Amino acid sequence: MASRDPMTVDFAALKVLRLVHAHGSFTRAAEALGVNQSTISYAIDRLRNVFSDPLFVRQGAGIVATDRCNEIVAAAGQMVDEFAALTEPREFDPANARATITISCNFYERVILVPPLVRRLRDNAPGLKLDIISSTVQGKDQLARGESDLLIGPVQITEGGFYGRRLAGDHYVSVMAPDNPLAGKVLTAREFVAAPHVVVTYGGNWQSRYLVEVEAAGMMLNSIMEVPSPANLPDILIGTDLVATVPLRTARAYGDQVVFGECPFPAPFDIDLYWTSRTHHSAMYKWVRKMLGEIADELNQDRV
Repeated sequence: MASRDPMTVDFAALKVLRLVHAHGSFTRAAEALGVNQSTISYAIDRLRNVFSDPLFVRQGAGIVATDRCNEIVAAAGQMVDEFAALTEPREFDPANARATITISCNFYERVILVPPLVRRLRDNAPGLKLDIISSTVQGKDQLARGESDLLIGPVQITEGGFYGRRLAGDHYVSVMAPDNPLAGKVLTAREFVAAPHVVVTYGGNWQSRYLVEVEAAGMMLNSIMEVPSPANLPDILIGTDLVATVPLRTARAYGDQVVFGECPFPAPFDIDLYWTSRTHHSAMYKWVRKMLGEIADELNQDRV
């Protein structure tokens, strides 16, 4: 088939290309866009004709991008984001805005930052909807693929194409039932690791910073139970001698269900906010980022 005029390439096709490249799958790209796989195949076939390159080749059970495809995606992704930014209104009226904002984050941010954000949106921009998705360890990729508009979490992104700012800092504390024999006691490092622990894995390969410090000290935690989320830790701890370790603000959110104390491995960390050029110049997203910054400023007034 003869090559098509390159000027017939549209941003929709380039968006498809970027998603297939990011997911490494026609099927997953179709799911992300909410279309059938034939729509994805048609767009990629058009681009193959334009660029005179297969773009993706079969390797085992999956597909691999060609060198030319990698080059095109690197340039096209920036163009798509810059064009999307150009279409954004230069002024933003919160009271009359109608849009959905997708935020990628995990339990900590959903408990600490999202609730005050929701209250501010309801008061000032009731037409804005929030779609909160779990980032686990995929937050950067979700942001890069355009599946989320903002990423909040204890992550550090150093490569180009991302913008970020620090929101808040925190550190880890030990939590337990009020009648736990260790309650109120300042634990040494050896007493801490020897205590029976419930370890929160957060459902992924990401490891809590305090565990990194424990390993760095050449010690091993006495882990007798693992849970994917800290959501129901108080229910697990009550009536047992178990100890868990969570960020201070998470422990405070449990109220008087548990007591908490200093952890010999506090592992201080930052919670950062990230976004891409797609939303960098958007008046709406600037406003939302400002809201998050104000919420973080209020949090930072409390000592952690």
